[in-house]
This record gives sequence, structure tokens and C-alpha cells, in this order.
Amino acid sequence: TDLSVLVLGETGTGKELVARTVHARSGRRGRLCALNCAAIPANLVESELFGAKKGAFTGADRDRAGLVKAAHGGTLLLDEIGDMPLEAQAKLLRMLETKEIVPVGATEGEKIDVRVVCATHRNLQQLVDAGTFRGDLLARINNFAVLLPPLRERKEDVFMLTRYFLAKHGRPEVKLALRFMVAALNYDWPYNVRELEAAVRRALAVAESPEL
Repeated sequence: TDLSVLVLGETGTGKELVARTVHARSGRRGRLCALNCAAIPANLVESELFGAKKGAFTGADRDRAGLVKAAHGGTLLLDEIGDMPLEAQAKLLRMLETKEIVPVGATEGEKIDVRVVCATHRNLQQLVDAGTFRGDLLARINNFAVLLPPLRERKEDVFMLTRYFLAKHGRPEVKLALRFMVAALNYDWPYNVRELEAAVRRALAVAESPEL
């Protein structure tokens, strides 16, 4: 489908991986293009998304296509959507409603075809209540929500994930000692699957035998 998807979960639970899988199975032939809304200054979010015309602002020495246009026919991933500035939220809402973009400095819109997947670790309804996130935008991007549980709530996956990371990093033959798994299962993994992968890599680096 072309439903907008909202992926919710704590840091390190695999939100981007889910977004990439949604794109891979969508049948859309275009690219997946991602923007981390928390990593870009507020005054640059609009030009990063929608592009800019030559002379639109200082330093714009040529026309530049934004990520939306680069994702035409594909999927646009907006990571940490909860950190998007309100002004950019309004422009994004207009894009979703009209299916066209207006690059910074342009006077006419351009038709686009993108499927939007958003991800955040924040409670968007709380942000709406606080006035820092638009309720109409939340309604538009929340066609289908996916909630990723933290690793501490799915300890039954720790062994499977540990074996997966051993294989991923080229050491599928390594065995896991009972005390290693007991420690792994008794730890709450505040940074979730990302932290588990780092722990496996660290254990492999210091291991002095074929058993962790």
C-alpha cells in the first residue's frame, strides 16, 4: 500500500531497519531517502526536504533538488519526526495533502510521488498537547503505526539476536557460555538492540577462546 507508516520505539530498537524493510517490500521502484530531523538546523530542514532555487539564500549558487524529489517513486524516511520545527511541519503537511513540493525560492509547485515513513522515540500526542507538534500532521502520518518494544521487554530474543550478530560479524562458530547468556538476560539493555550488538562486537574483540 501507499499508507504512511509511523514507527515508534526507544533509541536502538531498530526503527530505521523497519523503515527500510517497509520500503524493500513495498514494490516501489524509487529510492529510500532518509532525513534525520534532529540532526539538521531548523533553518535548513525545508531546503533539505524540498530543495532550493539558485539565489534563494546565501550560498545557493545553483538549483538543488531536495530529498523529496530524490525519493520520487520511492520512500521518504523522516527519522526523529518529533524534532521537526513547526514551520517545516506545515510545509510537510501541505506536501502530503497536495502531493507537490515548492522548493525554497520557487513560485510554482512540482508534483511528486513519495511514500512517507516516519520514526520517533518521542510521544507525539504529548508533543501535540504541548503545542510543539501539529495534530493534523500526526493524523496524516499515522495511517499505520508500528510500536517496537524495548529489548528488556523481549528477553526471549536476546539469544537469537546474539547468534545473529556473531554471524553478521563473521564469527558464527563462536559458542556462548552459560554465564555470558545469564548476564545478557539479566541486563536491561537501555540502548536496546544497538547496545547488544556493540557488546557482542566488544566480547569478540577481547575473547581469548572460541567461547564468549
